[in-house]
Amino acid sequence: MKQLDVQIMGQSYLLRCPEDGDAQLLEAVSKVDEAMCKIRDVGKIKARDRIAVLAALNLAFELAERSASSAGAPVNAQPPEADAPNPQLGALLQRLDAALGLGTLRL
Repeated sequence: MKQLDVQIMGQSYLLRCPEDGDAQLLEAVSKVDEAMCKIRDVGKIKARDRIAVLAALNLAFELAERSASSAGAPVNAQPPEADAPNPQLGALLQRLDAALGLGTLRL
């Protein structure tokens, strides 16, 4: 296994990957960093863990959307956007706050 030192939202992480997995890992790191920075830059959410969860949800939605598109299935939901709050996202954030033991932050 190989180790790579990467940065996500300005914080360093030492990650392990297979010898031939450098390019894929660096691409994944780039996507995660971009998604997290985009949410952070909106300025409404400051907690790194909340930013990470929202970025993960956005990336998972995009992956599911691509899978559904390639399978020919329609995708009816919209991805959760940090700058366009909706009732479902608000409820999800409240559950996340409760699980993390934080006070509720409003978008």
